[in-house]
Amino acid sequence: MRTANPSLRRQLLGPLMWVWVAVALIAAWGAYRLAQFAGDTAYDQTLQDETGAIATQVYWTDRGPLLELSIQAQQLLARDSEDRNAFMVIDTMGQILAGTANLPMPEDYKASFEAPQLFDATYLGEPVRGAIYSIRSPMLDQEVSIVVVETRRRRQELEREIQLAVLLPTVALGLLTFALLHWGIRRGVAPLRRVATAVEARDPQDLQPLPLEGVPAEAVPLIERINMLLANVERAVALQRRFVADAAHQLRTPVAGVRVLAQELQQELKDSGGEVTPGLLRELVSSSERMGRLVSQLLNLARSEAALRGMGAELQPVDIVPIVREAAEPLALRASRLGRHVALHAPMQPCRARAHPVWLGEAVANLLDNALRHGGPEIHLTVEPVEGGVRIEVRDNGEGIPADQRALVFEPFWRGERADTRSTDGAGLGLAIVKEVVQGMGGRIALRSRPDCDGTSFEVWLPA
Repeated sequence: MRTANPSLRRQLLGPLMWVWVAVALIAAWGAYRLAQFAGDTAYDQTLQDETGAIATQVYWTDRGPLLELSIQAQQLLARDSEDRNAFMVIDTMGQILAGTANLPMPEDYKASFEAPQLFDATYLGEPVRGAIYSIRSPMLDQEVSIVVVETRRRRQELEREIQLAVLLPTVALGLLTFALLHWGIRRGVAPLRRVATAVEARDPQDLQPLPLEGVPAEAVPLIERINMLLANVERAVALQRRFVADAAHQLRTPVAGVRVLAQELQQELKDSGGEVTPGLLRELVSSSERMGRLVSQLLNLARSEAALRGMGAELQPVDIVPIVREAAEPLALRASRLGRHVALHAPMQPCRARAHPVWLGEAVANLLDNALRHGGPEIHLTVEPVEGGVRIEVRDNGEGIPADQRALVFEPFWRGERADTRSTDGAGLGLAIVKEVVQGMGGRIALRSRPDCDGTSFEVWLPA
């Protein structure tokens, strides 16, 4: 079962994403502080300038200070606009000389004659920013203070505009950078993904080395190591196949000799009228014949693996019907002698598919032989054209194969419960050879059994 390991792209993007989030938070905080500083600096300077400008309009007379502002100027300064609220001129006795009364002033205020002082307060239930500036009469022992307050609406609006002006490009640039990183990492791991896809699409028998073209330099040692392992596996498989083929080839002669000697002994004893145990001698002949079939199938299996490996590109479309008919005739005669019936259903027109005539005939013969050994009395062999190729089905009306054993029927030397109870002369290699042959020709094979069908069905699809 494949574990849900994180992808390389996720492992690379994960830390970068956290860095990006941290940078975005720092940028947001910096934009907020920058906007606050810029807004406060600009509006505070304007507030101080207005306070100083009002102070220049204060004149000293014998009756005391006098603010010479036109009515329009006073209304402009005192009007309740979107931002500015009011101003006032107050003396040391708390008497309001001009402007709006009851404006807030800083606590413990000490007169500032050098520059206006800034303070924060609340006016009419709303936070305000204020500036206060004191002036003294050059001839009279009198002084007055000018107070100007304004709400924070405009400066807050300016701060938001500055924040947006800083944050939006920053976020856009960050997203673009993150997208480029994502694209770059995806492009960087694409060769590894292509290698993985190629490996997944490969036939299990394909042990050719993986390509190194386009693979990042960091992954080249890994691919080279995998190629070394594939080469070692290929050598081991080749040695195993050669051993099986050589062993089967060497065993054919002595096994055939044993079978012939057992048959001659049986005939001589029968002709001479000598005493013989019929059951024991028949068992000897049957065992020698079974051993001969086993050796023959082992040799066929080794030959099929070697012959069909890499043959896919060399196969040519051929008419399947005569090949299947020729392979089925001996099995049909054998079925008749056993009281069974093999029916061939094939169209009159050619059914062309990419196949090897000899090995396709071997596969069909093995499927029919398996049905004769383990299936019911009625066997149907069907050949029909389908979209993209040809379908071949061998179906019998036997008892079927249990569901828990169907995944094992194509394994070499597996015979299952049916073989143990019905027949002892099977080697368990026939279906393994069929699977090897079908896959070597680029086709596929599927098994259905009761209750999905009436008996057991082996279906083979070959590409056109």
